[in-house]
Amino acid sequence: MKQFLKNNFAVFLLYSVLLIIALSVLLNFEKITVHIYLNQFVGNKFLDTFFYYITYLGDGLAAPFLLLLILIYNLRLGIFSTISFLSATITSQILKHCFFDDVNRPSYIFQWIYRHPIRYVEGVYEYLHNSFPSGHATQAFSIFMCLVFFTKNKYLKLLFFFIALLTSISRVYLSQHWLGDVTAGSIIGMFFSVLFYYVIVEKNKLGNLNKPLSTLKNSDNRLEK
Repeated sequence: MKQFLKNNFAVFLLYSVLLIIALSVLLNFEKITVHIYLNQFVGNKFLDTFFYYITYLGDGLAAPFLLLLILIYNLRLGIFSTISFLSATITSQILKHCFFDDVNRPSYIFQWIYRHPIRYVEGVYEYLHNSFPSGHATQAFSIFMCLVFFTKNKYLKLLFFFIALLTSISRVYLSQHWLGDVTAGSIIGMFFSVLFYYVIVEKNKLGNLNKPLSTLKNSDNRLEK
């Protein structure tokens, strides 16, 4: 486990700093105030387009395709990522629909409760309810952090981390979630990716599946012959 922490020190440090900043903001300011401040950046054509598309990387419909690609690349990594994703998603949905079903999204609050004009990105369907936690942030962190932990390339580690981070940020940018929603979602996704890394990879489970799916099929064919 010490080697795992050493290999991912930069990512954990960066995430910890960002998490502390987010929690400090949430503890010191109302979520409506925070959202109004962040919403002022909406309207930039580049950012609007960027966040419009990157948000799909945390979508539940995109997850099966991502996981399939990961399975093809490396079967054990695919199983690791899938278990992390399913566990995090189930946890997120239980919290969202059973414990925090009264938490409404920014578009609902600003339209019906607080009545304050905010900027929206054109073409984005605005959801109204079941805001906490963010499913997109949960799913992005539960999948991409698995890739972070699995690769040995430090640049890829940072790339995958920033994909998860920017996917989460997109939910606030698009006014689909509050900052607290995506913060909680990232924690859930991070927790399960670390947990199952320890259970599956650190404990060297499924070591015989640590190979591309095509290689596994070729091995089976040789055995049959």
